[in-house]
Amino acid sequence: MTRTATIERNTLETRIALTLCLDGTGTPEISSSVPFLDHMLTLLSRHGFFDLKVEAKGDTQVDDHHTVEDLGICLGEAFKEALGDKAGIHRYGAARIPMHEALVTVDVDLSGRPHLVFNVPMPKAKVGQFDTELVEEFFTAFCNHSGANLHINLLYGSNLHHIIEGVFKAFARAMSQAVSPDSRVQGVMSSKGKLE
Repeated sequence: MTRTATIERNTLETRIALTLCLDGTGTPEISSSVPFLDHMLTLLSRHGFFDLKVEAKGDTQVDDHHTVEDLGICLGEAFKEALGDKAGIHRYGAARIPMHEALVTVDVDLSGRPHLVFNVPMPKAKVGQFDTELVEEFFTAFCNHSGANLHINLLYGSNLHHIIEGVFKAFARAMSQAVSPDSRVQGVMSSKGKLE
């Protein structure tokens, strides 16, 4: 059974259609109207082996905030829907990714209880035209709508692009591990018999 989800979100601020396949080959089709985010979502797709299709339009004439946040919402909802009751998955994932001078760790628990720890100091407010504070907004929205407990830590680094790229690559690898099936897991990986 292929684990997929399609999410549509239409508001006065954004129009988004997102399709996710957890058991893909890492094929991205990304057009979010925020070029830097397109790059990061492409990395997520490739390094997590997720097939990810995104079509998004937002009020970017104001700024990128609504589009980035709403894409985090949609991605979180897509993971939650594609995982269903989470039977037979690892549940936990962790990755440590070097990106040139930067080193990032991401740890995730698909517990159903959303929480974000984001220890990623940004040395500048922008990378190109992208507001770096939106990275945390994206992951906050993702956690709240996926039910993930996510810890993102920058151990060190100075180049802003390298830092954020390391974050998304590590997130991809950690999520890939967490959603992977494990034949040893009977039901869900929880002593309660339920993940939520």
